[in-house]
This record gives sequence, C-alpha cells and structure tokens, in this order.
Amino acid sequence: MATNITFHPGSVGASERSELLKQKGITVWLTGLSASGKSTIACALEQTLLHQGKFAYRLDGDNVRFGLNKDLGFDEDSRVENIRRIGEVAKLFSDASCFTIAAFISPYRLDRNAVRELHEKANLGFVEVFVDAPLSIVEQRDPKDLYRKARAGEIKEFTGISAPYEPPENPEIHIKTGECDVTQAVKMITEYLVSHNYL
Repeated sequence: MATNITFHPGSVGASERSELLKQKGITVWLTGLSASGKSTIACALEQTLLHQGKFAYRLDGDNVRFGLNKDLGFDEDSRVENIRRIGEVAKLFSDASCFTIAAFISPYRLDRNAVRELHEKANLGFVEVFVDAPLSIVEQRDPKDLYRKARAGEIKEFTGISAPYEPPENPEIHIKTGECDVTQAVKMITEYLVSHNYL
C-alpha cells in the first residue's frame, strides 16, 4: 500500500447519514455453491427492500467479473482477491447506509471472515447467509451447464467438484434451498433484519 496517502473524512458522520436516510447500513453476504440459489434470493431480497422504500443494492459474483474484477481468473489467489475487493466495495456501500446484498460463492472461510472483520472494525453490520443446497441438487439444477462441464474436465478448479467449498460454521442465517422456496428464503432474511433493528 502507498505510504504518501491520508484518509480524508467527510463532513457527514455515520449517525447523521443514518438518521437522514432513515436506515442503517448492513451487508447481507450470501455464500453457497453455484446454483444453490444465491442470485435468485439476492434479486428477490433487493426487490423486497426497494419496494419497502429502502436503499438497497445487489452485488453479484458473475456481474462484478464483467468490470471491477475482469482481470481475475478462478485460481485460488484470484478467488481470494475477488472476495477481498468485493468485501471492500460492500463495506463502502454499507457505510453509505445501504442494504448491501452480496451473492458470491466465496468458498473460503478465511476470506469470508476477513470481510466480516472489515465490517466489524468499521462498526458496520454483517450477516452471513449460508445458501445451502447439496451437490446432488445443484448438479440437477445446473442452469449454466457448469457442473456437467466440470465433471467432464472442461472446467478446471470448479468449486464443489475440483476445488473446495468450506461451508460456514456459524452463519447468522442458514437457508436450505432444497426445502424452501425463494419467498420463504427472503422472509427468513427480512425477519432477521427486523429482529436486529435494521428494518
């Protein structure tokens, strides 16, 4: 990191911003295998919050690779840097009092914990949501034909097949998408946000 830089604080503090916007920022981090339902839940949650008049924005794993992270691959180092960058972006959005919805496979516990710590050090809310679907179900869904290609050896280092996924040990919310629909999943998250005074 450069040493000849100085952080320039704004003239509006976190509490004033929150009061003016009538909401507190928080990052809702959805993690799980490809095709577990993360993006579907994230889209529905964003829509629900916006319809309630809340400032909400969704960051999606594939989408950020078209721009911010287009220089990254899928090797371990690139995956780590991918999550580091998104963690920083999510923190900025949450600092702006946004309901930040991040939907990323984010396979490594260490990386997810680093994002959590980043938020906690800034006194920002962070909720880890384990979007849990067994391999048998996600392989059946396989909307992008990725699992078939990974099984055939056409995609290297594919999470769940040829690269590891480390499930959360103590997520705030655990959604088993093989046992509930998207409406129920969104309800679980919004109920958590209500019970913790974010909604």
